Amino acid sequence: MKTFKDLGIPAKLADHLSTLGITNPTPVQTKAIPVARAGKDIVGVAETGTGKTFAFLIPMFERIKKQGGTGLVILPTRELAQQVEDEFIKIAKPMHLKCVRLVGGEDYRKQLRGLKARPDVIIATPGRLIDHLQQKTLNLSKLTSLVFDEADRMMDMGFLPQIKQVMQFVPAKRQTMLFSATMSGTIKNVIKQYLKNPERIEIARSGKPSANVDQQLYIVREEDKIRLLDHILHEYTGLVIVFIRTKYRAKKITKSLSQMGYKVDELHSNRTQNQRKRVMEGFRSGKFRILVATDIAARGIDVPNIEAVVNYDIPDQTEDYVHRIGRTGRAGNTGIAFTFAMRSQSRAIRDIEKFMGQRLNLRQLPSLPARRVDKESLRQFKADKRRRHEPKNKKKYGDRSRREDSRSESGSRNKKRKPFSKNGDAGQGKSDWNRPFKSRRNRSANTSGRPSFRGKNNQSGGGKNRRTRSVTTRRSSR
Repeated sequence: MKTFKDLGIPAKLADHLSTLGITNPTPVQTKAIPVARAGKDIVGVAETGTGKTFAFLIPMFERIKKQGGTGLVILPTRELAQQVEDEFIKIAKPMHLKCVRLVGGEDYRKQLRGLKARPDVIIATPGRLIDHLQQKTLNLSKLTSLVFDEADRMMDMGFLPQIKQVMQFVPAKRQTMLFSATMSGTIKNVIKQYLKNPERIEIARSGKPSANVDQQLYIVREEDKIRLLDHILHEYTGLVIVFIRTKYRAKKITKSLSQMGYKVDELHSNRTQNQRKRVMEGFRSGKFRILVATDIAARGIDVPNIEAVVNYDIPDQTEDYVHRIGRTGRAGNTGIAFTFAMRSQSRAIRDIEKFMGQRLNLRQLPSLPARRVDKESLRQFKADKRRRHEPKNKKKYGDRSRREDSRSESGSRNKKRKPFSKNGDAGQGKSDWNRPFKSRRNRSANTSGRPSFRGKNNQSGGGKNRRTRSVTTRRSSR
């Protein structure tokens, strides 16, 4: 088995990797690093969790040290940018290189300070990268290495126009590397337009999931999904990711699991960057063992030792299924992936199986536990709900409970209006429909007992005589 020294990388970097416990390169690193060191463009296709980040960072470091210039890594999400920065910091110490992360949702002034420090590598998402280019706070004229990571995800998220805009600022003489787990027609057009005679490195067929993941399928009704999830979480006590289709359902499932007594948190697009970072740190450290997430966490989030992945909802994009289950069974470990589907979703299941080229293991539905709610969690949830509805300024508005008590004692809400009498006085007998009545639409005298509806020229349908007659007279005339 080859080591990093056998690949010809600098000795200092190889020794530093060995001190971190990283001695043997993965298959994608074994094939990509020698080609990238030769200065060729690369198209890398490999399943998730195979070490693609080191496959482009290590040759980028060596190129910058020898030739100078800067490197640029473009990724679709903030979470992926954070992960690449963590990997950079881990291995860049012996090379004395600096980096800056340019993503949305973070302090712009902090990013400006990072750019003024002349970083060697820039890690960015397309939107914030264009902001700095348009404000002329970033100059890419000395760019020597360009990397597109999770390129197909960028295309799915609609970043192709931004990519074309960024490519107008980069020099023609550069090395370009593109990595992804899947390959689509749009990606092929990008490769044809921006890469020069790239060498294709394909460790596994595009769309093929990891062989270390056991994929199981359950046919279940929508109302029984939460009970099946409860059964699985009782059986698997390690780290679990539950993928939900929308952020609103993610909040709902998180609340349900919390009321059952599980330690759970949520990750979706409504959360701020600090909240996302805090959630990922808590999940990695084991502060909570269940993460309910949308497909924002399906790409490239590297959390070791995830025991199981649950597809609570089938993904909208067939390719996202591969990325979801790729969160488990990483780095040679085994994992298991559960998919919940209703009978009406049989076509979506067939599309997933056709895309992967293999069948999912259909399992018989186990005996489901009864719906349950942890009493202490429910009590805390109700207390928080009451607290949210209390007025913040009690001196101005008063205590809500006291106001309700005073209202009930005074009987102001229980006071009933008494009907009108024949004389028109309240509280004397039954109401009389023959008394004069004035409507809002006709303020003139109206003794018919009903509102008059004017026709043209502000005249009622029956004329003045009919308007002044009473109900009794009209009935007798008919």
